[in-house]
Amino acid sequence: MTMNNKIVSSILKSFFLLILVVGWSSSSFAQDGNSDEGKALFKNYCATCHSKDMKRNMTGPALSGVMDRWSDYPTEDLYAWIRNSQALVASGHPRANEVYNQYNKVLMTAFPNLTDANINDILTYVNCISDGSCGGTPINPPVPPGEEKTGGFGNWIYGVLLAFLGLLALILARVIGNLNVIAARKDDPDSVVERKSVLDILTSKGVIGFVLFGLIVLGGYTTVNNAVSLGRQQGYAPEQPIKFSHETHAGLNKIDCQYCHDGARRSKHSVIPATNTCINCHKAITVGSEHGTAEITKIFASIGFDPITNKYIENYDDMPEEDVANLYKEWIIKGNSELNEDYADADEEELMELAEDQWKDIVDALTNDQKKTVKGPIEWIRIHNLPDHVYFNHAQHVSVGNVECQTCHGKVEEMDVVAQMSPLSMGWCINCHRQTEVDFSEDGYYSAYENYHKEMKDGDRLKVTVEDIGGLECQKCHY
Repeated sequence: MTMNNKIVSSILKSFFLLILVVGWSSSSFAQDGNSDEGKALFKNYCATCHSKDMKRNMTGPALSGVMDRWSDYPTEDLYAWIRNSQALVASGHPRANEVYNQYNKVLMTAFPNLTDANINDILTYVNCISDGSCGGTPINPPVPPGEEKTGGFGNWIYGVLLAFLGLLALILARVIGNLNVIAARKDDPDSVVERKSVLDILTSKGVIGFVLFGLIVLGGYTTVNNAVSLGRQQGYAPEQPIKFSHETHAGLNKIDCQYCHDGARRSKHSVIPATNTCINCHKAITVGSEHGTAEITKIFASIGFDPITNKYIENYDDMPEEDVANLYKEWIIKGNSELNEDYADADEEELMELAEDQWKDIVDALTNDQKKTVKGPIEWIRIHNLPDHVYFNHAQHVSVGNVECQTCHGKVEEMDVVAQMSPLSMGWCINCHRQTEVDFSEDGYYSAYENYHKEMKDGDRLKVTVEDIGGLECQKCHY
């Protein structure tokens, strides 16, 4: 081996050694953490989208230093972001929208069931992995909202290292090129060998091949990532034809979810309640506390209920549209003048104008290009929608599994406008089946699992999860 080749070999070895050192310094923080609640919660809720070494960006950002990045805002905001990022984005929070836009508006899974203690455990685990202290006392553990905040490492150092390695690679390429020129001149002093310029190096086959390889990998990752998120609409909260407030009905008035969505306990679908279900209450409550007659009259007009006589209209389908309009305009005037305190002192002209405006809004809400009349079913906009190849049975979960509605749909009783809170993804369902314990305290539906009952009774088994009874079998959801 010539002296020049030895020099080149030495430089290349040094270069790769440097890469190994940098790689080791990155991975050295990814030690196994303590087997505490934080680690288990991170694995179940966060590991799908966030790097387990807390240092690399994946679908979601690197979590190392997350406390520092939110240090300009109250700790409650960070906890709210982890629990339900879309709600914080919708509120206009500056940091939430910055992260949302930075990651191409990829929706983060909502975890409404996580308590402050759960989130504190997760952040403690994140910090101890970042600091390399897992296995001992975590350095700078996070604290619940209202207490002093601490920070961790930022990830700006990786950008600097990447730039440094790129510059070093370019320098080494120039050095190797110069050594090749020296070697060629030594073999043939009369030869004319041109040194490669930076442009020549950047347009060489090796660099172009590497760039193409990187683009293929990036393109494949982006394609797969977008394909996985196709059809996902977490945070989707469309404006409905009627401003129906679950906060008022399920929250303030404590109406049980299954009174309206009675299919949830007995069928695959939870069902949209028929309009006559609404009339059960709105025979008596004809003027709303917030919108007056504007929204409730839409219900009356769709089903043909006359709030003045408190009866359904006979032959409503054959009633001329003009007569329908006049009837409900008369009701709007009467209802607001007699029952709505806001219009108790209004004159006739003001009430007429109100009736015209409300009726126009009613027509706009209940009709479209295909439906030309206010008569007939209200066309609600569907929010939760699984792919056609997925089977989901509400009754199996609600009646047999005793799953609360809020587990999947969030705190609907606090929503003025309903939004999809959970991702409804396959991974989300699988994680739930892995974690959810089956109640074996009573016989009945689970009496067939004799071995599990015996193991539970003998103390050989502490719990039985949905996974144990076949909850992860493909054909349970796809057949």
